[in-house]
Amino acid sequence: MSAAVILALLVAAAAAPPSLVLVNGRIYTVDNERPRVSAIAIRGGRVAFAGSDAEARVAGGRGARVLDLQGRTVVPGLIDAHAHLLSLGNFLRRANLTGARSYDEVVQRVVASAREVRPGEWIQGRGWDQNLWPDKQFPTHDALSRAFPANPVVLKRVDGHAVLANAKAMELSRIDARTRDPDGGRILRSPSGEPTGVFVDNAQDLVLRAVPPASREETRKAVLAAIAECNRWGLTAIDDAGEDPETIAIYEELARGGQFNLRDYVMLGDPGSPQAPALAKGPRGPLYGGHLWMRAIKLYADGALGSRGAALLEPYADDPGNSGLLLSTPEHIRAMAEMGLARGFQIAVHAIGDRGNRMVLDQFEAALRRTPRVDHRFRIEHAQVLSAQDIPRFAALGVVPSMQATHQTSDMGWAEARVGPQRILGAYAWRSLLDTGVVIPGGTDFPVEQVNPLLTFHAAVTRQDPSGSPAGGWYPTQRMTREEALQSMTIWAAWAGFQESAIGSLSRGKYADFVILDRDIMTVPDAEILGARVLATYIGGKSVHEAAAAVAPGR
Repeated sequence: MSAAVILALLVAAAAAPPSLVLVNGRIYTVDNERPRVSAIAIRGGRVAFAGSDAEARVAGGRGARVLDLQGRTVVPGLIDAHAHLLSLGNFLRRANLTGARSYDEVVQRVVASAREVRPGEWIQGRGWDQNLWPDKQFPTHDALSRAFPANPVVLKRVDGHAVLANAKAMELSRIDARTRDPDGGRILRSPSGEPTGVFVDNAQDLVLRAVPPASREETRKAVLAAIAECNRWGLTAIDDAGEDPETIAIYEELARGGQFNLRDYVMLGDPGSPQAPALAKGPRGPLYGGHLWMRAIKLYADGALGSRGAALLEPYADDPGNSGLLLSTPEHIRAMAEMGLARGFQIAVHAIGDRGNRMVLDQFEAALRRTPRVDHRFRIEHAQVLSAQDIPRFAALGVVPSMQATHQTSDMGWAEARVGPQRILGAYAWRSLLDTGVVIPGGTDFPVEQVNPLLTFHAAVTRQDPSGSPAGGWYPTQRMTREEALQSMTIWAAWAGFQESAIGSLSRGKYADFVILDRDIMTVPDAEILGARVLATYIGGKSVHEAAAAVAPGR
């Protein structure tokens, strides 16, 4: 054996995580063979055994580190099946407008966050939601323009499907009354035709294209901050719903350097054409020790319900002249689906309104008829408002409804006003879909919603907001069981990204990704679920977050 080979083996041995044994716990494996055990043994970053304390100590081998869980709860590493990693990193360093109860409060928060900004510099923020304001009306730019006459300001709505720009930003973007609405977008206007400052869906690009791009180093720091935030809340993996090639290149650089403490199933943002150069490498992954997968393409069918851009079969109940926006043509969805079937890419399409969802299902069906493929796992992201006729089509076509439970609790105060009492019965319809035989991978869509996956779990099983409202839950027949909710955040989410052989359960041979909690979320009363605290997050048997002295050394 050469010296170089010996050196490589020594380096690999030094890098491999030591054996670890967890004992005396309440461990939910999400493995049907051993659904609950007291101990697991980990060797080489993977689960070697799950069962009794005594057996796990033997399986761990001599010299293994032993952690006494002291009765604490362990669940598999939690997976967010629809998230936006770079957007979270950017959100963490810009004006946070989430929960602002008035437009005045929005302006005040921006002013407070921009005290050191020099004249002429762009100011950005995210999180405003006019549905939380007393008049529930879209804002105009006037107050923002008065507060910042010399700085261009762009503020994204909470859902990312509308942006508010001040006068300076519109001036630099060369937007005025003569600017036309783009396909799939809408400029809100005053009675005289002047832009009010709000740009919906594809119209956002008219303003955002003028914003100076972040530097590579700024993007790198944003990504690292977002990963740390994920780990803090017990997330070990995400499905990253739409990133560009430049961002993916930064992910790869960090992963090669051992700095990417997350398992990221990256969806490439719509490349524009089935022949786009960005698709040339084909599906890839797992890469870098199971930290990156690149085999999915993210498309957009329509906008969002909160900004009335979701495409509906009939007009909005609270805006009778508006049926929403289609952001992509049916032909584009079908062409990309056919490309995916031919080349092995998974196609995931954002669709919120019943018209948007039907259009995607129709195009998937047409593509599958032309290019049949087993186990394609095409996805619809959000599947938020569905016609009763379309609910069974997910199972019939093998399409995965990727849904976010906290969208329901955030939207329930105004969603019925948007769609009326009949269509609301097909909205956030988890039980109706589950009863057809599909699985639902659960996520948050962060930073649209909070990162905390326990909010997802709580919403899924209660249909209530964190305060416990409404009593009994909002349309409670659509609730999930606790077992289903945990599966949606672990094994179902892993399956939705073709990762079920590597993550999603604490099964022998899989990566040892897990979370230690201070209470048992599977048994505590509903009102106590959100009191649970993440004590530690492990990826591949290595701690990536410790809240405090989570566990005691065993003997």
